[in-house]
Amino acid sequence: MIKRALIAVVATALIVGVVFAAGQGEDARQEPTLVTVVKSVAFNWFLRMETGVEQFGAEYAVRAYMEGPSVADSAQQIAIIENLIAQDVDAIINVPYGVEEHEPVQQKAMEAGIVVVTHEASSVRNADYDVEAFDNASYGEEMMRELADRMGAAGKYIMFVGSLTNASHNEWTDAARALQAREFGDLEFVQLYESKEDHEVAYTIMRDVLRAHPDIKGVYGCAAGDVVGAGRAIEEAGLSDRIAVVGTSIPSYAGELLASGAVDLAMAWDPATAGYAANVVARMVLAGEDIVDGMDLGVAGYESIQLTTNANGTPVIYGSAWIKIDADNMADYPF
Repeated sequence: MIKRALIAVVATALIVGVVFAAGQGEDARQEPTLVTVVKSVAFNWFLRMETGVEQFGAEYAVRAYMEGPSVADSAQQIAIIENLIAQDVDAIINVPYGVEEHEPVQQKAMEAGIVVVTHEASSVRNADYDVEAFDNASYGEEMMRELADRMGAAGKYIMFVGSLTNASHNEWTDAARALQAREFGDLEFVQLYESKEDHEVAYTIMRDVLRAHPDIKGVYGCAAGDVVGAGRAIEEAGLSDRIAVVGTSIPSYAGELLASGAVDLAMAWDPATAGYAANVVARMVLAGEDIVDGMDLGVAGYESIQLTTNANGTPVIYGSAWIKIDADNMADYPF
């Protein structure tokens, strides 16, 4: 708490452009350090998030940067956070590959006085706040409605998640399947697959699915590469007109397949604004500022946030920032 109180004073001083000395006889305190840790720095998704993190740092006059492993791996991501704890950074914004796996290290960071804010982790226990671009159940349902519409509300479909322990992906699929059972009784769920956040894994799985289920009519993908791998396999099989593909992705991944029709719709949120918003929340916690329901974080899609508390007692912030991308409008989203 002493550290957070000090940082609150420092953050306020930085905002008004005042140089603040930490105490008589001590050197002036450096600007707060906020580090965003992502699943993998090799993903275009998180390279886009980095632009938002860097923009936040420049506009708020704090040291803000991004780190992550070269591949999506919880153990490597946790090791990075351990190193940041040792460096005594002021805030960690974590996008965990697996929520449960990261709970102990996030608890360790908080016990060290480090602010912890998560993203894509609405069920988290050990965090000051979790920031979500939207309500996960609503997003999952919307993807199912889009898929059902393109399937003519009938036929077999499969689902992909990046990781079986990814909280957001499981919330999307759970809500989607519940909606399907209520509203689309002629759709038949076949199986849930884990892509390990790797489009090549999704591609291999989809090729196997086409052999095992030649009558498959729909694919629902959660990780950004799921529809890419699945769409490529479907296109190679000459089945783009018979199988609907809807899921989370961005044009830099799925653009060619959106243009060819192998992927019908990509839903997403701008990772740059999500990274910016999560850093804003971390800075507010450091500064001791109140975060209240309905407030404007000053970020597109987060102008009137919904503040709730999850089952573990962690405050969760929801924006309203999802976007829909198809062949007609993908040029509007150059990331």
